[in-house]
Amino acid sequence: MSLLIEWNDTLSVGIQEIDEQHKVLVNLLNELHDAIRQHHGREASVEILQRLADYTRIHFTVEESLMRILGYPDYETHKQHHEELIGQMVDLQSRLNQGEAVSFELLHFLRNWLTRHIMEADQRYVEHFLSRGVQKTWQKKGWLERFWS
Repeated sequence: MSLLIEWNDTLSVGIQEIDEQHKVLVNLLNELHDAIRQHHGREASVEILQRLADYTRIHFTVEESLMRILGYPDYETHKQHHEELIGQMVDLQSRLNQGEAVSFELLHFLRNWLTRHIMEADQRYVEHFLSRGVQKTWQKKGWLERFWS
């Protein structure tokens, strides 16, 4: 598989549950990139993009729930960033459903958005989460891993 994004420590927020979810997003983007590069067809791209959109919604719901529970002061701004990406993904899905192909330009937009969001916006909540008792590593296997694997 050709990698659009390679996971590395600069993408880690240092909280295992969130890092594992981010890795799923990275893997789905890489899968979409590979499908386009290998010319697997529009149907394959549509299916992968749907899984990416579904998982993105799950991940954003987890993050936003933690923010509300832990009283994160920048919750509204962070939620707005999430809503903007969801809107862009819905638009992309709509264009695909109308017969448009996924371009490398759109993939690079998604890659840049995801990496910038993780390295900037997500990094800002880490200290707050840890100060409220969030564990850096799992005590047991996470529910999302059991559900989504």
